[in-house]
Amino acid sequence: MSVAARVVVSAAGGLVVLATLSSVVRTLVIPRGFTSRLTQAVEKTVHGVYHAIVGRVPTYESKDRILATEAPAILLGLLATWLGLLVVGFGLLLRGAADLPIGGAMREAASSLFTLGFATTDTGAATVIDVVAAAVGLVIVALQIAYLPTLYAAFNRREVLVTTLESRAGVPAWGPELLSRHALVNSIDNLPTLYTQWEAWAADVAESHTNYPILVSFRSPKALRSWVVALLAVLDSAALYLALCPSTAPSSTRLSLRMGFTCMRDIATALDLEYDPDPLPDAPLQLTYDEYLAGIARMRMQNFPMERTPAEAWPHFRGWRVNYESIAYALADRTAAVPGQWTGDRSRMDGTPIAVMPPPNRTPENPDGAGRAPEPGEFGRR
Repeated sequence: MSVAARVVVSAAGGLVVLATLSSVVRTLVIPRGFTSRLTQAVEKTVHGVYHAIVGRVPTYESKDRILATEAPAILLGLLATWLGLLVVGFGLLLRGAADLPIGGAMREAASSLFTLGFATTDTGAATVIDVVAAAVGLVIVALQIAYLPTLYAAFNRREVLVTTLESRAGVPAWGPELLSRHALVNSIDNLPTLYTQWEAWAADVAESHTNYPILVSFRSPKALRSWVVALLAVLDSAALYLALCPSTAPSSTRLSLRMGFTCMRDIATALDLEYDPDPLPDAPLQLTYDEYLAGIARMRMQNFPMERTPAEAWPHFRGWRVNYESIAYALADRTAAVPGQWTGDRSRMDGTPIAVMPPPNRTPENPDGAGRAPEPGEFGRR
């Protein structure tokens, strides 16, 4: 091979190595939400394969079991892609620097990158490339291993409040259910604390999920839980509270609501999802007025106190929900979240929401907790 050809091959190998290392650094090292086209390509490819598969699966529970492995598959796919490109890059460097045949160059690059040492070339340039390849391979594997505790720590923080919401808002979580259950057990005075906790939760999730977007693909441990649906339920409950009870709703309600849709917008930006950053208060909703009335009816069953009539509160509720509805629905569809009430349609599901059922109110006088069963469609279709 001519000198000019060897220079071109070495330059190509160097560019492949540098581009791969840039992707590694931007993904694993810099905590600023930076990413690379290579990382995005791997994530989109794995995401597309998984969602093509779950589109053929009939039940939601089966879809959830399959999608639970999507995030680990992305991590493994990234590691395999980085190592594969580095083998190619260092192989091209060895091909140009030591004038090795392409097969032998790739074999030696793989031997050095994985520190196996079964193939070496006794020249100065090749030795330097082998040493650098071995160091790079070790560093990348170490960075990937060190990356996991950060991800799982953020995942665990996220899921704690999502889990506690099960007793407060049912499963799948639903905004009107959250308010009605607090009225049922006379614990409305606990709502200010709940909204304060969710304000902090939203800030934490906004920071972690924009810095490490792969966290979006990590699913909750149980099929009927979802961090997207849980956040949407809290935001809907806050919007209902402010719309129906403007003088008694605590200040933490408004703060939680604003931080919640700010969190969704930050994550949407990191995922390149389109949204209106400043929607008008009277912009149309996908949620229908009849669905809104069904939620109000659920709250009335437990005598949740209301200052405004549903008709009076509707423009105020709509004015809040336009800030986050489209983003929440897009995130729910992207993550194939559990199809709860007021969570929009899913492109790979049949569109029938799973209704949260009211818990039995057991008392000494009524040990079975018997009460009026919801009419079909009253709280959403099952």
